[in-house]
Amino acid sequence: MQTTWFWILACMLTAYAVLDGFDFGAGIVYLFVAKADDERRTVLGAIGPLWDGNEVWLLAAGGVLVFAFPRVYAAAFSGLYLPLMIVLWLLILRGISIEFRSKSKNPLWRAAWDTTFAESSTAMAVVLGVAAGNLVRGVPLDASGYFHEDLFAGLRSTYGGAIDPFTVAFGIFGLVALGAHGATFLVWKTEGAVNRRSRVVARRLWQATLGIALLATALTALFAPAFFATLRQRIVLWPLPVLAMASGVLSLRWVSTERELPAFVASCSFLASFLVATAGALYPTILRSTVNPAFSLDVENAASARSGLSLGLFLWTPAIVLSVGYFTYLFRTFRGKAGQGHY
Repeated sequence: MQTTWFWILACMLTAYAVLDGFDFGAGIVYLFVAKADDERRTVLGAIGPLWDGNEVWLLAAGGVLVFAFPRVYAAAFSGLYLPLMIVLWLLILRGISIEFRSKSKNPLWRAAWDTTFAESSTAMAVVLGVAAGNLVRGVPLDASGYFHEDLFAGLRSTYGGAIDPFTVAFGIFGLVALGAHGATFLVWKTEGAVNRRSRVVARRLWQATLGIALLATALTALFAPAFFATLRQRIVLWPLPVLAMASGVLSLRWVSTERELPAFVASCSFLASFLVATAGALYPTILRSTVNPAFSLDVENAASARSGLSLGLFLWTPAIVLSVGYFTYLFRTFRGKAGQGHY
């Protein structure tokens, strides 16, 4: 039962990264692909019906974490309290920038919120990458089950920090990969000048993403050998990195050849494959200790009671069926090229 909930959590976080990732990515490239006011309204119209629903996956995954693995939640959110506050502020700024932009036609007002939207989206993509880097490398969990981690740390730090050279590499990867994902989404959903600029940006970002993915893999082997050794030993996971790289190459190729929907599907496959491979290499560990492996939190020592997990699965199943049905309806309703909406 604990393993089932581990994979439920992993899949929900993957869904969040893929779905909310494209509107983060749209924000990253926003100022580069949309120059005039009507073009920016088109970009916001493309993500407008979807972005707030996409963020529900993060809230739902947080609920699953609290319910299924409360010790992990307690340790992670106490040790990374300041980064959590940064995430909340970034999510708030993104949301209000999208909604407040249309409240006035003053060019300075709209420019201010456009900049806020782009910068908060960019920062959020970096934060997500840094978070993934912390999961891969581990955190300084001690015997108490808690840890303290500085926000910044250099190469000489014993256990690293929330933001250090290793996690910065993952942050850059998150920024570039989500930028490519968002630009590919805009290629699919827009027309005219925005479509043409998005196509150019997507090609460049996919080329960078594939190169940085290889760099991040090399750094993982160097700085997180335990994670990399587990990945090497689990042959069943080997197809996933290959699928991810192949998906990135195909997305790059299909963006260039105007196969817009296949390019976006390949982009989703790229992110999902990398994240599922990461979860598979972590299992059964959820929060790895860099102090002593015995202090790590895993699916056994961090899980709620089995009876509670069984009841939770009974209640979760119809909820997720309704959620998937809603998102299917949403994407079908707003299929086709985007308009400007009320933005």
